[in-house]
Order: sequence, then C-alpha cells, then structure tokens
Amino acid sequence: MSSIAIQVSHGGRIVIPADIRQKMGIGIGDEILLTWREDSHELNIATRKQRLQRARHLVQQHIKAKHSVVDELIQERKEAATHE
Repeated sequence: MSSIAIQVSHGGRIVIPADIRQKMGIGIGDEILLTWREDSHELNIATRKQRLQRARHLVQQHIKAKHSVVDELIQERKEAATHE
C-alpha cells in the first residue's frame, strides 16, 4: 500500500493524480464510489467495475467448482414448464 499527500481545494474538491486514475481505469465522466469506514475513519475510493469484480470474486468463493448457475436455472425452468 502506498500513500500520497494531496490538498483539498475550494468546495472540498480533491484531484486524483493521473497515474492513480490510470491504474484504476478512471476516465473522464466515470462515476467513482466513495465508502466511509467508520471503524477506521478512512475513505475508500473504487470504481463500479472494481466493486463488481470484487463481488464476483466473493460469489465465486461460495460456488461449487464446475457448477453452472445458468444451467441450474434452465433446468428449473424446464421442470416448471412441465408442471404447467
């Protein structure tokens, strides 16, 4: 982990340095998610893409290997259709 110091400008604005924006894949007009951590009094910055990737990773940890949720849904739909 690395830290840099930046100044807060008028209106509470901060500038994320270009090298960090590039590493995070942030472009002009992108929406950034800010998360305040009350326990540590820290502000975390992430992109929606990063949050989605993290959520997918967490879900993958709880899914059985070689288990297809899509195939399971299709099978459930087929079974439901036979009962109609």
